[in-house]
Amino acid sequence: MTMHPLVEPMSAPAQPDLTDGRTIGVLLLHGFSGSPASMRPWAESLNARGYAVEVPLLPGHGTRWQDLNTVSWTSWYDTASAALDRLLATCEAVVVTSLSMGGSVALRLAEERSADVAGVVLVNPFVSSNRKELLALPLLMRVVPSFPGVVNDIKLPGQDEHGYPRLPLKGVHQVTRMWKAVVPDLPKVTAPLLYFQSREDHVIDQSSKDTVLSAVSSRDVTHRPLEESYHVATLDHDAETIFSETAAFVARVTAAG
Repeated sequence: MTMHPLVEPMSAPAQPDLTDGRTIGVLLLHGFSGSPASMRPWAESLNARGYAVEVPLLPGHGTRWQDLNTVSWTSWYDTASAALDRLLATCEAVVVTSLSMGGSVALRLAEERSADVAGVVLVNPFVSSNRKELLALPLLMRVVPSFPGVVNDIKLPGQDEHGYPRLPLKGVHQVTRMWKAVVPDLPKVTAPLLYFQSREDHVIDQSSKDTVLSAVSSRDVTHRPLEESYHVATLDHDAETIFSETAAFVARVTAAG
């Protein structure tokens, strides 16, 4: 199956002449049923500032929605961990950034590999939910392969995250299984944290903010509301705010000595 060019993984080297001679990397993780297309402008902005970037395509994404019903959450983590290793091979420090479900993967990296993660940036992370229907997933996924999805929840016209139009239920169940590993270990997260949250989000509810911010051990935490964006804020009106404030955050948390 031929991929759209924007869905393909992205990798770009550091430009140390733009970062005072230092090599700093940023790992960018997309959301569930989304693709690297939602992260590419963010990655390009960071790379233009001199940072190495890796935007992996998480397994089950970028092809057809049925493929998300065949993968486990650990494969998303393993892919992200391998991308982190690639950055660490050439970079002095790495910050992990994320959108939606990618936030759960980013937090797992911060839990399991705290020495390798200099900071974490979350945009509308999907780490918990108040939706009662998720309790029925183990039964539903045995009889229904998918529900209609919510794709391109973006206030700015003309944007496309190149996501799936269907919500694969076995895949969603893997998201909830990931939460069972990630949430109890949130106190292990000590890295500086920048949390962007859209005021209006039609994909996830607001529970993830309390789940994350009440549990992490990070002493350096910034919560940044976004007034003019929906769920895929990295492609929305507030994108430039996310890009510039992330760049400032990366520079600060990776500063030498």
